[in-house]
Amino acid sequence: MGNTDAPHSAAAAMSDEAIHARADELLSQLTVAEKAGQLSQYFYFGFMREMPADQVNDIAAAGHPDKVEAALARGEAGSLLFVTDPAETNRLQRLTLEGNRLGIPALFGFDVIHGFRTILPVPIAMAASWDPETIERGQAVAAREARAVGIHWAFAPMVDIARDARWGRIIEGAGEDPYLGAAVAAAQVRGFQGSRLGTPERIIAGPKHFAGYGAALGGRDYDEVNLSDSELWNVYLPPFQAAVEAGAGNIMSAYMDLNGIPASANHWLFVEVLRDLWGFDGFVVSDANAVRNLLTHGFAQDLTDAAARAVNIGLDMEMAVADPAYTRLPDAVESGATTEQVLDASVRRVLEAKLRMGLFEDPYVDEDQAREVLGDPAHRAVARRAAQRSAVLLRNEGGLLPLDTSALRSIAVIGPLADSPRDTLGPWVFDFDLDETVTILRGVRDRAGEGTDVRHAPGVRVPQRVFASMFDMFDGNTAADADDFDDEAEYQRAIELVAAADVALVVVGEAQNMIGEAASRSSLELPGRQLELLKAAVGTGTPVVALVMNGRPLDLRWAAENVPAILDVWYPGTQGGAAVADLLFGDVSPAGKLPFTWPRTGGQIPMIYSHTISHEPEKQAQRYWDEQSTPLFPFGHGLGYSQFEYSALGVDRDTVTAGEAVEVTVTVTNTGAREADDVAQLYLHQRHGSASRPVRELKGFQRFTLAAGESRVLQFELGGTHLRYWNAGSRDWVNDASTFDVWVGGDSRAALTTTFRVVES
Repeated sequence: MGNTDAPHSAAAAMSDEAIHARADELLSQLTVAEKAGQLSQYFYFGFMREMPADQVNDIAAAGHPDKVEAALARGEAGSLLFVTDPAETNRLQRLTLEGNRLGIPALFGFDVIHGFRTILPVPIAMAASWDPETIERGQAVAAREARAVGIHWAFAPMVDIARDARWGRIIEGAGEDPYLGAAVAAAQVRGFQGSRLGTPERIIAGPKHFAGYGAALGGRDYDEVNLSDSELWNVYLPPFQAAVEAGAGNIMSAYMDLNGIPASANHWLFVEVLRDLWGFDGFVVSDANAVRNLLTHGFAQDLTDAAARAVNIGLDMEMAVADPAYTRLPDAVESGATTEQVLDASVRRVLEAKLRMGLFEDPYVDEDQAREVLGDPAHRAVARRAAQRSAVLLRNEGGLLPLDTSALRSIAVIGPLADSPRDTLGPWVFDFDLDETVTILRGVRDRAGEGTDVRHAPGVRVPQRVFASMFDMFDGNTAADADDFDDEAEYQRAIELVAAADVALVVVGEAQNMIGEAASRSSLELPGRQLELLKAAVGTGTPVVALVMNGRPLDLRWAAENVPAILDVWYPGTQGGAAVADLLFGDVSPAGKLPFTWPRTGGQIPMIYSHTISHEPEKQAQRYWDEQSTPLFPFGHGLGYSQFEYSALGVDRDTVTAGEAVEVTVTVTNTGAREADDVAQLYLHQRHGSASRPVRELKGFQRFTLAAGESRVLQFELGGTHLRYWNAGSRDWVNDASTFDVWVGGDSRAALTTTFRVVES
C-alpha cells in the first residue's frame, strides 16, 4: 500500500517554530480581503456549466464555477471541495497559485466517509467490528486514495453519539456508547492522518459535528438539540475529546441549536471546551452554509453579523455552497464587529495546516500515479476483510449457518437489494466503480461454484421516498423504477424459486438513499413489501437466511421469532458480496457486535443499555403495557460459529484509593470445534455515590482469536478516567468512594461478575 509512515519530507524539514514563522510572514503581507478569502471554502460543481439557466437558483448561481474561479483569480479563496478528478484538481490549484500574489495554495476537501474509490463498509458497520486496527487500516486506504487525486482533507470521521435510530446519520457514527465511540474516533483519526499532519499518502481528519448533533428532536435531521450538562460531558463530548487527543487537525461545527445557541457560534463549545480545556490547536470549519444559517436561526442580524459572530468564537473557515458570509469580514472589521487580530488567529491556523501538509512545496498531484493507487488490489483486500469483521450474526437457530456446499444443489437469492451494486456500497460515496462492486448475488455465485444452482429474483421493488434525497441528483444514486416490472408476477416467481431451492437467502433492508443525511424516518419498518416477501419465503418450508442491509436497527420482530438465521451485513462496500459469501459458507466466522441497542419498534426509541436504575427496577421490562420494554437484541450482541466460555474473573486488589488503577483479568476458552473470534466486553456499575450511575457502562473491550479448545487470560486496566464522571450537582468531574460491580462477557448482558471498592485517598 505504499509508504504511509514517514512524514512528508518538506513538512518534516520544518520545525514547529519555522512553520509558525512562515505563517506569520505570509500573514503580515495579506490584505483584509485576502485574509477573508483564506477563510472561505467554496463548493465547486463543474457540472453546473451544463445546467440550463432556469434550473439554477439564486444561491446556486452565486456559486457557479465561473464565480468560484474568479475568486481564485483574486486570491480570495482558501479552499475548495467536491473536486475528485486529479486533472481538474491540478487545473484549479494552478489557477489558485496564479491568482494568489503570495503563492498560497488551496486546500481541497471532500466527504471521504467510508472510502474513496475502494468503498469500505459504512461507519456504523466498521464500529460493529469492535476492532480499532481494522478501522484504522480502512481509513488509511481511504486517505491514500483521496490524497492520490489531490484531496488533502476529509470531512470525517463523524463522531456524534446517536441514540435515536430514526436519525438517518446514525449510519455515519459508532452508535450509542461514548467509550466505544471514543475508541472508534481515535482509530479513524490515526487512519486518516498517520502519526502527524504531513504524513505521506494521508490527509487531515475533520471530526464532526461539534457538538450534540446526533440528539436532534425526534431524530429529525437538523432540528434543535437540548442536552443536559451530564449528557454532554459523559456521553456526547468524549468521542470528540478522543479525536482531539489523537491529533485531529480539524473540527467541523454542527448545524443546529444546542440548548438554544447555534453550535456554529457557540463560545462555550469552541473557546471554553475545545480550545481552552482540550488545547485544540487545529482549525475549525463550519458545516455547509452553517454560518449563513446563523441568520436563518434568528440569531444573527445579517450576514455580516453572522460572519463576525462565527469568526469571533474561532470558527476559522466557512464552508459555503455559495456567496460565503465570510466575504463580508472586511466590513465587519471596519465596523468593529470583529478585529483584524481575530482574523489573523484564524488565518494563521489555516496557513499552518497548509504548511504542515507540504502544499507550498508540492501543490500538485501525479495523475498517472493516481490511477495506480486507485486500482491497488491490496485496497480491495482491506475492504473485504473489513466487511467480514463487521457483520453481526443476530440469530442462528439450529446451526443453519454456515452453509454446507456439499449438501446444497440450489440456492435462491431473493430481494431487490441482493443484486444492487449501488445499494451494496451504501450512502455517502461519490467516486465509486459499480462494475467492480461485488453484490451479494455475485459473491454467492462465485463462492458456491458450478456445482450449485444459484438463482435470483428481486420479488418486490424498492419503494421510492416520499420526499426525494438531495443526493438523488448524482448519477447512479437512485434505482430506476422499471415500467415493465410486474409486481405480482415477480413476487410469485421469487416464491417459486424459494420453494424449489435447498436454502433461500432473503436480502432485506433500506435502499442506500433511505439513510444518511436528510434521511430520517418516522418508523423502523422494512420499506415496501419486503416483510411480506420474507414471510412468504419462510412459509414455503425452505430454510431461510435473512441478510439485512442497513445502517440502523429495523423492525425485525417477526423475523427474530420465525427466521432461523439473521445476518446483519450492513452496506458492506466494494467487496461486500464476496465477504458475505465468506461468512455464509464458513470461510470466516462472524464476530461483529452491535454498537447500539436494537429496539423492537420505533416506539421504544430512545432505548439504551446504560440507563440508570429507577423506581421498581424489577418491572423494567414492563414499562409499556402492550409489549416488553426490552430490546430485540442487546447492545454488544453478536453470535459466531463457535462458543466461548468466560471464567475466573478477578481483580488484583479488592480495595483501592480514588485515582488508583485496578487490573481485571478473565480467562476465555473457545469451547467450540473451530477457530473463531469473539469480543470480550467489560462493564462497570457504581453502586452508590453523589449521583445515580448507569446500571452498566462499557469500560473496556478486546477482540481476540482462539483456536478450538484454546484458552487465554485477558487483562483490562480500570484507572481513574474509567471511574470518574461529570456530576451535575458539583458541576465537575468526580471520583466517588463506592463499591463497583464488574462484568465481563460477550455482550452487555454478561453474567460473570466481581467487585472492588474505592475508598477516599
